[in-house]
Amino acid sequence: MTEEPKAAGPTGNIPAASPAQPAELRRDVTVWGSYMWGFADVGADTFVALGLVFAYAAGAAPLAFLLAGLVYILIGLAYTELAAAYPVAGGGQYFALRGLGDFWGFVSGSALVLDYTIDIALFAYFSATYMDHFVPQLAKMTVSMGPFSEVKIGLALQTLLLIAFLTWLNIRGMRESSLLNEVIGVLVIVTESAIICMGLIFAWHPELLAQQWSATFARFHWKQFLYGASLAIISFVGLESISQAAQETRRPATIVPRTSIALIFTVFLFAVSLSVLTLGVVRWEVFQDEHNVGQSVALVASHLPWIGPVAQDFTAALAALVLLISANSGVMSVSRVAFSMSKFQFISPWFEHVHPRFRTPARAVLIFSGIGAVQVLLASLTASAIDTLANMYAFGATLGYTLVMISLIRLRFADPYTPRPYRVPLNWKTQRGGLAVYWPVLGVLGLLGVATVLLVVLYTHTIAAIAGPSWVLGCFAYYAWYRKSRGLPVFRSVRRDWEREQRAVLEAAEEFDLLEQYRVALAARDKMQRTGAR
Repeated sequence: MTEEPKAAGPTGNIPAASPAQPAELRRDVTVWGSYMWGFADVGADTFVALGLVFAYAAGAAPLAFLLAGLVYILIGLAYTELAAAYPVAGGGQYFALRGLGDFWGFVSGSALVLDYTIDIALFAYFSATYMDHFVPQLAKMTVSMGPFSEVKIGLALQTLLLIAFLTWLNIRGMRESSLLNEVIGVLVIVTESAIICMGLIFAWHPELLAQQWSATFARFHWKQFLYGASLAIISFVGLESISQAAQETRRPATIVPRTSIALIFTVFLFAVSLSVLTLGVVRWEVFQDEHNVGQSVALVASHLPWIGPVAQDFTAALAALVLLISANSGVMSVSRVAFSMSKFQFISPWFEHVHPRFRTPARAVLIFSGIGAVQVLLASLTASAIDTLANMYAFGATLGYTLVMISLIRLRFADPYTPRPYRVPLNWKTQRGGLAVYWPVLGVLGLLGVATVLLVVLYTHTIAAIAGPSWVLGCFAYYAWYRKSRGLPVFRSVRRDWEREQRAVLEAAEEFDLLEQYRVALAARDKMQRTGAR
């Protein structure tokens, strides 16, 4: 993107936009930790989405998961390329900033902040619903407050306590937070694999699947299917977590591609397989009961022969834990988005403060975890807190992903010199100014796919269509006020030395081979420019 001139400050001075900052995040995330940051978020999504998708898509739920999964794979490949090339906290917000400029970087950041605060609220809430498998009396605790009747106060209070715990954990540090993900993540992978394998061998009835499939398509409802398919994208939200942790990952250019590719296909197989298993084990109508939606995977596990009751209890306990670490990933990620947005002058530098002892963005953790808690309270006042939070989650994710796909395409042309340890496959080579550039064919297909899902979300989700854009507009009001107060342009970009920024990023990541490749590429460009000038 053509960079704009620096804007004059209130005193007539040019505002500084140097990327160099005294505050740095500590690199404590290993290969396994990087994978588990993603799996903690994405792997838990099936526990949330399974019952929701069946409640609306009925017997066509496996098709909904398949279509959403194919779009997710294309998005995942784009994130893999961008996170390996730009291993900086901020994820999609940073990619949009680099590729599209300040304004769209802000829009992406506001979508991600919405997504991650909803992540905290939604997954902590679902964790509480699985916990209540053992103490159902808590789930039944309700109160009436004026026009609001049957408010599930028990679930709301449990959720708020879980959010408070995760806030404390993330202020303590990335190492402690990552360790929680790694331990529980292994149990989740083993358990999901066991449920799918044992279920398909001993409990799955293909005739039940065929019957429900045929009945659904005999009276097919497009709007309900699209609603369910747009919720299926929830099963695959969370790849952003690996990008958010890239600045705290050791040797990210090597680690991020490996962990991202493994995560993409692991979660895709789990989501599609579990949906196929479910359709051949239970009737989809059971998920019209919100209680079953909140404990959908445990319900499937209860149908395993011989060990059904034990499997149901164990799955409910494990689901509560994995959903808790998914909410934990949301706390980590939203604080890193805020850290990045503050660094690049989208929000107050107050959010960029790093705790002197724990080296974590403690202020951002506190504020945005608090927003997640408020969202829990507001959603609890609606008819279905689960459906309300899921609606908003789908909107934030698809808006952010759409901007990331556009940024991938734009950066291929705007920044061809940055080394890309991984490149999205299937490219069309072209020449631009004597330099070879590559159109990402799969990137274009991914953009079309996720933009379609975004339109479906706005068409089928009334709450998301109203509250989602309202959130972005509210954030824009703050952004416009803050930029004007600092003498910065609102719609134009502050000029930044991205080459200096990229060298600093690669050096901090200890990617010295890539740093040398970058310097050589820039030197060749400069030599070509000097030759052309003569």
